[in-house]
Amino acid sequence: MIVAGCMRNFFVHGRLRSPFDKILKGSARLVLMEANGVVKSTRRDYRAREDNVKSLNDFGDLDPWTAWAYKPRTLTLLFIGTCLLVWASGALDPESTASNDIVTSVKRGVWAMIAVFLAYSLLQAPSTVLIRPHPAIWRLVHGMAVVYLVALTFLLFQNRDDARQFMKYLHPDLGVELPERSYGADCRIYVPENPKSRFINVYDTLFDEFVLAHIFGWWGKAIMIRNQPLLWVLSIGFELMELTFRHMLPNFNECWWDSIILDILICNWFGIWAGMHTVRYFDGKTYEWVGISRQPNIMGKVKRTLGQFTPARWDKDEWHPLLGPWRFIQVLCLCVVFMTVELNTFFLKFCLWIPPRNPLIIYRLVLWWLTAIPTIREYNSYLQDRKPVKKVGAFCWLSLAICIVELLICVKFGHGLFPNPMPPWLITFWATVGVALMIFLLAWTWQIHRFVMKKRL
Repeated sequence: MIVAGCMRNFFVHGRLRSPFDKILKGSARLVLMEANGVVKSTRRDYRAREDNVKSLNDFGDLDPWTAWAYKPRTLTLLFIGTCLLVWASGALDPESTASNDIVTSVKRGVWAMIAVFLAYSLLQAPSTVLIRPHPAIWRLVHGMAVVYLVALTFLLFQNRDDARQFMKYLHPDLGVELPERSYGADCRIYVPENPKSRFINVYDTLFDEFVLAHIFGWWGKAIMIRNQPLLWVLSIGFELMELTFRHMLPNFNECWWDSIILDILICNWFGIWAGMHTVRYFDGKTYEWVGISRQPNIMGKVKRTLGQFTPARWDKDEWHPLLGPWRFIQVLCLCVVFMTVELNTFFLKFCLWIPPRNPLIIYRLVLWWLTAIPTIREYNSYLQDRKPVKKVGAFCWLSLAICIVELLICVKFGHGLFPNPMPPWLITFWATVGVALMIFLLAWTWQIHRFVMKKRL
């Protein structure tokens, strides 16, 4: 309170003369907000949301039509699962399920092992901050993410050739070397000598599968992050990543009009625009949920049933990257992890010989999207929490672990695949960016420290 009062008097009666005036003033205002109880009210709102989640899990407050889905049936499901294992494994009649093919037996055993673990996760895994459409759905997603992490760890301990052949067990079309497409071989917009189309380069790029991936991907990111400046940092940042690693992956070798106009100004912009409009729709919506049984007609019951797959409430994210140097680093780490996950997609595809249209690529992206939804909520709650001792949520920890293991696989399997060195100008560019960022953070920290120490005297 003393520091907040001194800083308030300084901004009223004094005048800042540093190049960091605006940033320091914004940081000081947020400190004053916390001292005056604004941030405390946000903390109270978060606790109220937690209490509300607990009340929704109370069976007495649930609609009679759906209360059965929230009652624990662990012993009943354990009995049903045991019966399924007895039938599938042939425990009572080994001859009926005997197989001379050891590969088939191992596959069945592995899938049964995964099914048992997912059933356990569905019933006993920790619940998240998300309750729609049902908490068990997110417990199942947690189990699927753990299975993916364990599978990646197993893959990490193989050599590159064995890992590529192992992918055949997941999909029969894998394990074959694939040509990598380059988008920057011919950057001409108008090609007069082409008999098929004089705009063949633009036509092929517009009808590439990555165009829809860009749009839907940024729509999903906008719904998760809900902060337009942060989304544009990620959008431009990933294009810089493509520029940085284009000497390693031909897929990143794009024309200037493809990278700037098509990706950033059209696809990414449209995805961010659509996502932020979705955010504003749910943010401005009045959430007064009425049970299915109390709906007056059939259409009302159908709408309420479909509404179960929408958020129960829309929590506003408070990122505040200019709150201080440490908060700036925390938000920057979120951006780095996001871009690393996206880069892992392309490097895993290249190292393990997975074509872009293979279903495994889609499965991984869907799993990452489902995992990222509670991860962002947990990380934002972690940043807003003012407890002196705190820890990140289960999904947040799990997502970071998956990202690290994926990166280790790319590093291990990438040895010898990228003979071209990084251009010297890129090394100079990123070294300059790193040094400038370090100087900026140190100067920012020193300015805040100097103002606080001056006002204490």
